[in-house]
Amino acid sequence: MFWSCLVHVLGQSLSTLPRLLRDSCLLWFPFLSLVAEFCCGFFVILILGNFWFLAVLYLLWLYLDWETPCTGGRRSQWVRSWTVWKYFREYFPIHLIKTSDLSPNHNYLLGFHPHGVLVAGAFGNFCTGPSFKNLFPGLTPYLHIMPIWFGCPFFREYIMSAGSVSYVLNNEGGGHASIIVIGGAEESLNAHPGSLTLNILKRKGFIKMALKHGAHLVPVFSFGENELFKQVANPKGSWLRNVQEKLQKIMGFALPLFHARGVFQYSFGLIPYRQPIHTVVGSPIPVKRNLNPTTEEIEQLHALYLQKLRKLFEEHKSNYGIPEHKSLIFE
Repeated sequence: MFWSCLVHVLGQSLSTLPRLLRDSCLLWFPFLSLVAEFCCGFFVILILGNFWFLAVLYLLWLYLDWETPCTGGRRSQWVRSWTVWKYFREYFPIHLIKTSDLSPNHNYLLGFHPHGVLVAGAFGNFCTGPSFKNLFPGLTPYLHIMPIWFGCPFFREYIMSAGSVSYVLNNEGGGHASIIVIGGAEESLNAHPGSLTLNILKRKGFIKMALKHGAHLVPVFSFGENELFKQVANPKGSWLRNVQEKLQKIMGFALPLFHARGVFQYSFGLIPYRQPIHTVVGSPIPVKRNLNPTTEEIEQLHALYLQKLRKLFEEHKSNYGIPEHKSLIFE
């Protein structure tokens, strides 16, 4: 009897092991922004400790390697293929949906929407796994992030190995797909479940960039991105929102106060809710190279991009649980 019970308990434990591993690996995600602070702290310890010479050598390396994020980074297929990313993608799960072919003879600028709290769909689809390469052969994806992160010692090496860059659209031969989260840090403060508000009306730098390099524009909408966390209520004009916006202007990134679930319970914690993410890649908008685009040309292309983004959302929203009466809100 004892051995039968023991075998039963062990069997139950082993059957739940993959789920525990999968859930536990998600612990890294909410603390991703803290990794940079940890790396900076470690660098300070090196300077103040007995290993200051290592810090000096790294500073020399940083100086010599400063332009690498602008020239394609230093991606590592080994890092991008870590097993932990497989668990990460399967947890939600994360899916990439193709609606049109993208020729490898061109460069593309993919506008990713919405930001969500921690851009899980962008990271899962464009920095890990083979999905993008399988769907769009001949194209290499690069996730653009703020240049400030590439000044962080050690952390910059990690994000570059995953395929993050600060700029890359100047490949004359084509084959580059630059992914930019258009709404930026400001939009993360609107990342509440059910929210369809995008910060995009005043964001036209990506349009100018596409024109200057002749990169075709591709709208991308990630259904489920805003459903992963709940935020403390922070409507515009509230004291909390004002503080968050001021901190964002000072630091360059936002500090949303979010919560979700834990590893062993579902009522409270910092692990994202297990909600499916479907990242839909739209059809390309052809863009002719224009080194000196006028304001009118930028406005026209921006309006066309908004039109195509809204069309992409409307065509696919019913497939992913969005009520028919709901539409995107552009701010």
